[in-house]
Amino acid sequence: EEVLVESGGGLVQAGGSLRLSCVASGFTAHDYVLGWFRQAPGKERVGVSCISTYDGSTYYEDSVKGRFTITRDNAKNTVYLQMNNLKPEDTAVYYCAAVGFLRYCAGTYTGGSWGQGTQVTVSS
Repeated sequence: EEVLVESGGGLVQAGGSLRLSCVASGFTAHDYVLGWFRQAPGKERVGVSCISTYDGSTYYEDSVKGRFTITRDNAKNTVYLQMNNLKPEDTAVYYCAAVGFLRYCAGTYTGGSWGQGTQVTVSS
């Protein structure tokens, strides 16, 4: 069974930082894409940032470029999202996802495997 477990969400003031972690287990494929989607209240779940476990190529949604950094530790089957200079509009539930291709992160892709989500709240 493919399982993704997120941690690291919380409440932070604008300008602050948080680091999200996601541990993947049960995946039999040798390479896939791990990443983060987020869903703000009343909005669709959209891709934020993803990384290929094969070659490390990455995707970032435009609004987070320069502020968020995604990294992976293949030995630990873990992906991290370092979020700096957080803004109130970053407030959302963040979901870890495992999808087949990096291009799936650019939008509202709903396939693949998903974690249960972790809340990130940025106060102004």
